[in-house]
Amino acid sequence: MAQNLVPPAQTSEVIGRHGFLRSTIFLMGKTLVKILLIVALPPLVTSAIHSGVQGNSRGLKLVPNRISLANGKSFDLNLPEGFAISVAAQRLRRVRFMAKSPDDRIFVTDMYNKADNRKGVVYILDEFDPATKIFKKVPYLTALRNPNSIAFYTDQNGVSWFYLALTQSLLRYKYNAGEDKPSTEPEVLATFPDYGLSYKYGGWHLTRTVVVGGNGKIYVSAGSSCNACEEKEEVRASARGLRNAVGLRWIRDRLFATNMGSDHLGDHKPADTMYVVKDGANYGWPYCYQSGAGRFEDKKFNPGAEKLNCRNVPLAFAAFDAHSSPLGFEFFDALAMGPVSKSGYGSPLRDSFLVALHGSTKKRLGRGYRVVRLREDRTGSDRPEDFIDGFLAAGKVNGRPVDIMSFGIDGFLLTDDYAGVVYYVYEK
Repeated sequence: MAQNLVPPAQTSEVIGRHGFLRSTIFLMGKTLVKILLIVALPPLVTSAIHSGVQGNSRGLKLVPNRISLANGKSFDLNLPEGFAISVAAQRLRRVRFMAKSPDDRIFVTDMYNKADNRKGVVYILDEFDPATKIFKKVPYLTALRNPNSIAFYTDQNGVSWFYLALTQSLLRYKYNAGEDKPSTEPEVLATFPDYGLSYKYGGWHLTRTVVVGGNGKIYVSAGSSCNACEEKEEVRASARGLRNAVGLRWIRDRLFATNMGSDHLGDHKPADTMYVVKDGANYGWPYCYQSGAGRFEDKKFNPGAEKLNCRNVPLAFAAFDAHSSPLGFEFFDALAMGPVSKSGYGSPLRDSFLVALHGSTKKRLGRGYRVVRLREDRTGSDRPEDFIDGFLAAGKVNGRPVDIMSFGIDGFLLTDDYAGVVYYVYEK
């Protein structure tokens, strides 16, 4: 969904439970906020298509880095030569998505576990120690219902706002620099279907993701109520046909989203995808899906393409192996990184996307459980390249990557909701 940031409390478009994008106008105080919803309703656009087998490490030689956690677990994560990784925060639970505050502090969500619960926390990762490479954890909000995503926005009057996406609603707090707790009560900007995991149509997805666009709008995504179905609710959507778009980010004046496909088509299709989201576009679910560079009808819901011509469905910006589960991602703009990095202009991060592939619950598939790189200047035949792997090794799960956020000139933070860890990855 998108919201006019006039200030951020005024308009917003929100994505509904069923994968459709709906739009609602709210009048908050003296300002109008428009929130755009991205939902999974049956049928974001695109450039080169990536498909094919897992990631590969072409051009990147990965070497093991030993990880030792406070709970006694040790394992190797493999990174490109010249990079190192450290544990910046641990003893978290289901740590998810990050955002940077206007005063340059890192905030991160923790959903506690996979159940529909009210034990979630938003933490401040504060006072980073360059010597130990460790943050101090400060609880900012507690007793939250499945907090997955957060965002900040500073309005035209210089007032800063903190946005919190919960299963049932989008909240906004006034944010004051340096505070360790909100100083005001929240405003409810939008409400979402919140039947939870017991919902009669399946109750699949509890997460909501919020992002502030550079176009003066706030976007919120909500996953489908089912694996594959025709949603029951009537919604006005900004974009349709995205089953579960958990990762959202505004990059160079475009909205990018990762999306997870249905589970009933077997082990090898559909592709999980990444889109450049266009207003009014239909991305196919549940009638069409992408596999490799092709788009096909789901014969259960769209026999003979009676309901949707799949050739009209946009091709993905990037496609990943089926059941890889792409979540958060970051783009490392060479201009933002400065003219020179430690390893020169050819640093593996520069003008590249890193995407966290959370991984399939079917461990035998070996899909996901890694961070992959997508070069901005790649060709249509290029596949994602492995940037970090080792989260699944010899059938053992060591972690599941969730979100990526640039940190410093040549590094980034990476959340892992299986190990309950925030990693700091940096060039040596």
